[in-house]
Amino acid sequence: MRMKIHERDLRGRTNTGWLNSRHTFSFGHFMDPERMGFRSLRVVNDDRVIGGAGFGEHPHDNMEIISIVLEGALEHKDSMGTMGVIKPGEIQKMSAGTGVTHSEYNSSSDEEVHFLQIWIMPGERNITPAYEQVPINENEARKGFTLIGGPESSANAVSIHQDVRMYWAKPAEGEALSYVFDERRHGFLHVVRGQIEIENEVLKEGDALEMSEMKTLNLQAAADADLLLFDLA
Repeated sequence: MRMKIHERDLRGRTNTGWLNSRHTFSFGHFMDPERMGFRSLRVVNDDRVIGGAGFGEHPHDNMEIISIVLEGALEHKDSMGTMGVIKPGEIQKMSAGTGVTHSEYNSSSDEEVHFLQIWIMPGERNITPAYEQVPINENEARKGFTLIGGPESSANAVSIHQDVRMYWAKPAEGEALSYVFDERRHGFLHVVRGQIEIENEVLKEGDALEMSEMKTLNLQAAADADLLLFDLA
C-alpha cells in the first residue's frame, strides 16, 4: 500500500483579481515536479470567480474537461452550439476531442461562483467533441460513494473517454465510509469540504490523497464532508 498526501497549503495559486484559484497539480505558471498529475488525472483546480467575470472564449483539444459547481452558477457556451448554466449539485463534462472553443462565466453579476475544474487525459485521441450535464444524486452520496462519471453515462453520471470512475460522497460527522478497489487500480481522493481521517492521517478541505496498491480505503468524517474520489487504471 502506498499513499501520498497532497497538502492544500502546497497547492499552486492564481489570483488575478477576478479569479482566485488553487491548483492541486502543476497548472499555468505553477510548476512543481512532484505535482504533475496522477495516472490519467491531470488537473484539479478549485476556482472562485467574482460576479460578472469568467473565462473568455478559448480553445481545447484532446482532453476531458469536467466542472462541478459548489456555490453560485456557471454559464457555459461552446462552438458545438451548447449553452447552459451549471448549478450546485450538477456535474458538467466537455470532451474536447478534435477541438472546441468555449467560455465559462459567472452567471451572476454580484455573487461569487465556486467550482472544481478537472482535466482527464482521454484514452482515445481526436474523438468528436461532446457535452453532457447531469445532476449528482446527493441522496445516494449521503449513503456512500455514488458514481458521477465513468466510461458510460447515466442519469446521474457523465461519460468519460478514459478508464476512470468518479464518485461523490457526503459523509456526516462521525460517519465511517469504505471503498474497495479492484486489483491493479489506483485512487485519488480530494477533500472538497470538511475533514476526514485515514490511516491516522487528518485530511482537511483542499487536501488530497494519492493511493496505489490499496485494497480498501477506510475513512471517518471528523466533520460533515464532501468527497471526490477517482478510481483510475
